[in-house]
Amino acid sequence: MKQQNGNNMVIQNKKAYHEYFILQTWEAGIVLVGTEVKSLRAKKCNINDSYAIVRNGEVFLINSHIEEYDHGNRFNHDPKRDRKLLLNKSEIRKIAAKVKEKGLTLVPLKIYFKNGKAKVELGLAKGKHVYDKRETIANKDFMREQSRKIKL
Repeated sequence: MKQQNGNNMVIQNKKAYHEYFILQTWEAGIVLVGTEVKSLRAKKCNINDSYAIVRNGEVFLINSHIEEYDHGNRFNHDPKRDRKLLLNKSEIRKIAAKVKEKGLTLVPLKIYFKNGKAKVELGLAKGKHVYDKRETIANKDFMREQSRKIKL
C-alpha cells in the first residue's frame, strides 16, 4: 500500500520545544535494521529523552527507544541501541563545531518517512532556564486567549 503524499509523520518530540531553544535544524537519514521500520510505521517509538552525538566523524542517535516488533521473531532488534544517522561530511563538520560550544546539544525533533525512507529532524538546541519555560507557557496562553476572542 503506497502513501499518497511522500511525507508521513511518525513521532514528534514535543518535550524538546519546551525544554530547549531550537537554533537550527537538519534532516538526516537513519540506519535501521530489520523490524525497526515496521515498529516505526506502527508509531512504537519514543525519542523524548534521546539526543545525538558526533563520534569519530559520524553522528549517532542515543537513547531512542523503538519497541520490538509485535510479530517479529528471534531476529528482532534491540530497542535501545545507538542508531547511526546519515549526513554529509560537511554537515557533520558544521554540527561537530557547533556542538562543541558551551550549552549546545543535538536533539531529535521528529522522525518521519519521506519517499519511503526513515528520516529524523535534528535540532541544535540550547537549554531553557525555568523562567524561559514560564515565559513560553505564558505566551502560549496569551495567544490561545487572543485566538478565542477573535473567533467570538
